[in-house]
Amino acid sequence: MNGDSVWIVDDDKSIRFVLERALANFGMKAKSFDAVGTALRELEQELPAVILTDIRMPGMDGYELLRRVHDQYPNIPIIVMTAYSDLDSTVTSFSEGAFEYLSKPFDIDDVHKTIKRALTHSQSDVTIERTPQPVSDSIIGQAPAMQEGFRAIARLSQSNATVLITGESGTGKELVANALHTHSPRADEPFVALNMAALPNDLIEAELFGFEKGAFTGAIDRRIGLFEKANSGTLFLDEIADMPISSQSRLLRVLSDGSFYRLGGRESITVDVRVIAATHGNMEKLVREGKFREDLYHRLNVIRIHVPPLRDRKSDIVALADKFMQKAADDLGVETKILTPEALEYLEGLDWPGNVRQLENTCHWLTVMAPGREVVVSDLPPELHAMDETVEMSKDWVGSLQAFADDYFTNGGENLLQIIVPMFEETLVKQALAYTSGHKQDTAKLLGLSRNTLTQKTQKYGIS
Repeated sequence: MNGDSVWIVDDDKSIRFVLERALANFGMKAKSFDAVGTALRELEQELPAVILTDIRMPGMDGYELLRRVHDQYPNIPIIVMTAYSDLDSTVTSFSEGAFEYLSKPFDIDDVHKTIKRALTHSQSDVTIERTPQPVSDSIIGQAPAMQEGFRAIARLSQSNATVLITGESGTGKELVANALHTHSPRADEPFVALNMAALPNDLIEAELFGFEKGAFTGAIDRRIGLFEKANSGTLFLDEIADMPISSQSRLLRVLSDGSFYRLGGRESITVDVRVIAATHGNMEKLVREGKFREDLYHRLNVIRIHVPPLRDRKSDIVALADKFMQKAADDLGVETKILTPEALEYLEGLDWPGNVRQLENTCHWLTVMAPGREVVVSDLPPELHAMDETVEMSKDWVGSLQAFADDYFTNGGENLLQIIVPMFEETLVKQALAYTSGHKQDTAKLLGLSRNTLTQKTQKYGIS
């Protein structure tokens, strides 16, 4: 293997040129190829330390390179670069043995850091296991915030780890849970979902664990609970924060040793179930307030995936709207209506407090109510027009700030920056923490801070 030699395989000459120059500046040796076949022939003569490859190229594609290199030289890490970064390609890349997955356009510093990690990996004896999984287009998104989620799902494709999914209502947390199941070793087994907020508290245990005949008034027959129905598969517990604390100890026991009793039962039942939970609330706050067991929280929060609100992934709105318009037409058995560029631009300008679910409902409404095949701005539902007025008011914050400063100076005020910057900073930190349900790593990323800097600021402003 050739020390720190990095191979670049991409049919785009400009990408090869940029990466060659950047790697040279970092003191790395680079060799470029415009086709997979050329790179495979060169592998018969020498071996690189790391390979960076595009996916979509004429002739053999990057997946073929991944398969062949992984089969013959499993210790050579391959970094995938592509402009077509969806869930399917991310999962396929990792399942074929990719070391990392980078979306184009990428930051050169990120590429450098990834190569350094790959070089460390190539010097070890660790190999990446490959087990191809079926893929699905249920989740789409090119926004960076969604790409992080795709990477997490792909990395978890061979894992049975418990996952906690956070995000506002309507962001698609159940879709993420379903994708985690679909791309897992349990894909052929049941996926069972329960929304805690949709059940009265006194029915949750009966629903989860089942009951024996005569266990309570109305229990006229034995009933199998969701844990038994999900055996060997996945149980998705949505809005887990709404689970009554009286029921949490039973859930904790199942997570701890995989066993439980039906209500009114004497026989211990053992199951093999992967639990995925989701919440739109602040779990850490509930733990501090004694409303959620800390030991159960840590059992659930083994791996966390945050689903961003739609306002943080507006670049996905056009693709999502097209998908939902097609889906609504298929569901209703009618011709697909087309959103005009002006209508799409209008939709992109909204904040979507109901997130993806609200956009999907809007597309269904338009499929039924819009008078023509082309949907124009005036066809959009009245609540969206009202929402746009609110957005316009919020966009005028700069003008409001200017007016405030002018008034402050007119009244003889001084040291304005010392007063207003801390207020501005505290507000942004609080808002970002609210968006991420208190997850500090995601909050730091939103604000462009290191985690240590974020901790310093939360301590400075007394934010818990």
